[in-house]
Amino acid sequence: MGSVHTVVGIKQVRQEASQEWKETMPLPGDIIEGFALENKYDDNHLLIPINGRSEFSSQLGKISRQVEAIWVKIRRGDSSLYVRACVVPDKGSKRSRRFTIRAVSDDRHVAVLGDLTLDQCTELQEMSRRVMNMEYRGFNQKGVKYDWKMKVGTFLPNPRSTVVSSILFMPLAGESSVEATTARSMAWFSAAVSSGAPLIFVNIQTEQTLISEKTNSTGRESNRCRQQNSGNTLQIVQGIRLWYLPGVAEVPVELIPEQGETRFGMNIKRTDEGLICVFSVAPLSAADRAGLRQMCEEANRNGSLVVMTRLEGRSLLPSTVCSEGMISCCDYCEIKETLNSMVEEMESVHFQVMAWPNQTFSLPSPAFAAAKLRPPSEYHSMPPL
Repeated sequence: MGSVHTVVGIKQVRQEASQEWKETMPLPGDIIEGFALENKYDDNHLLIPINGRSEFSSQLGKISRQVEAIWVKIRRGDSSLYVRACVVPDKGSKRSRRFTIRAVSDDRHVAVLGDLTLDQCTELQEMSRRVMNMEYRGFNQKGVKYDWKMKVGTFLPNPRSTVVSSILFMPLAGESSVEATTARSMAWFSAAVSSGAPLIFVNIQTEQTLISEKTNSTGRESNRCRQQNSGNTLQIVQGIRLWYLPGVAEVPVELIPEQGETRFGMNIKRTDEGLICVFSVAPLSAADRAGLRQMCEEANRNGSLVVMTRLEGRSLLPSTVCSEGMISCCDYCEIKETLNSMVEEMESVHFQVMAWPNQTFSLPSPAFAAAKLRPPSEYHSMPPL
């Protein structure tokens, strides 16, 4: 069996920013046929041929102190061209005094040479071609400054608001497939929407989570990755994260108590899905003066709920569903105690509620510009089946 024919080629370049590659640079897959000194590349008689990577490296070492740049003749596809390059030490080589070439215009663009087969060069050239294709690569990018503090303070309903929300569903003990957990997450979403919560579906994704539980030597271990550790079992489980918009907008509300008032005048409740809602408002109360009574009346006519999303900047939305099926949501009693404490101190309270599509009544305009995310015209409260 004969030996495999090899050529001197470029295996890779030590320049991670591939979007900055140019056709005038040495690129992966280029076949090096020879080189010439900078002022003699147009004369093929003065082209110095090469027969292997070691020989090429040795030749580069001999001229490294004599010239700053050379012209390298490369074969790229069906054409040959000359590329101007600098001679530099190969710092990535374990052997001393080995030299290579780099692009003249970029100190980071250093070629890694190798004895490659023609098939290897062809494969690498195809990769380089895809990177260099403008439709694939797009325009060069650069960093620009952005006033994050101002934007967050101006275009969010609350500086700590994420605008888009999510809830993570952990698999139950008997669930061995992602489909079962996905079905449960969509059942929760559908039930919430059916009850009147104006949630808007955004996306759904799998998410790996590490959990710890006491070791149980009996029973079958499902499809979970387990690791023993001091009497506990560490498990990597595949959960489902459901992303949604909390209504078409988060509407800021401010309740300002007046002298002699002992409550804000709104009754709240928690739904089965863990959402905190305003279900009634007393006339002539702080909540009524803020416009919540009219909002609740319209919501009742439309079959919607007035769902609270944040109270004093803190989220009121459920965050996770554990492997026992329990929904992790805000303590209803703590919320009531917080509201009672603030009205006793005659402090105003700030919170946000979800707005629903085609809502006609609007609360007084907030003092800041709040982001309003409108769904597309073909709005669906959940993805069509």
